[in-house]
Amino acid sequence: MKRTALFPGSFDPFTAGHLNILVRALTIFDEVVVAVGINQAKRGYFTIDQRKDIIRQACKGLEGVRVISYDGLTVDICRELGIRHIVRGVRNMTDFDNEQAIADANRHFYPEVDTIIIPTAQEYSHISSSAVRDVISHHGDISMFIPGGVVLPDVE
Repeated sequence: MKRTALFPGSFDPFTAGHLNILVRALTIFDEVVVAVGINQAKRGYFTIDQRKDIIRQACKGLEGVRVISYDGLTVDICRELGIRHIVRGVRNMTDFDNEQAIADANRHFYPEVDTIIIPTAQEYSHISSSAVRDVISHHGDISMFIPGGVVLPDVE
């Protein structure tokens, strides 16, 4: 039986830290579905299609990765796809506390789902999508923050 996990997030943009979590999740699961969440209340820095393209660039050559987008609750897409594991990455204890609360809520709505929390490798713990967006907006060098081979689109 194929073991599949959902790796949800806004991924605005997908960072080297996200890739670290994904690669490590692939040592546990046969397939990881990277799910770009659509938040109707927020306008993203990159469009959903741009984010999916960035993720596909970052994952070039990785087996077992599928990239989708979804609108709604994470547990609803898990239920729809028959996925019973959610992968989340954490950089610090603040992230952990937040992810634990989300995992508890998800289990309330979908008791069959388990959240697997993976701490990011230390060399990526300082990277956040919001920091990357800030560096981009100030025309700084983001090469150390995003996966190799990724070319970010220009943002209007």
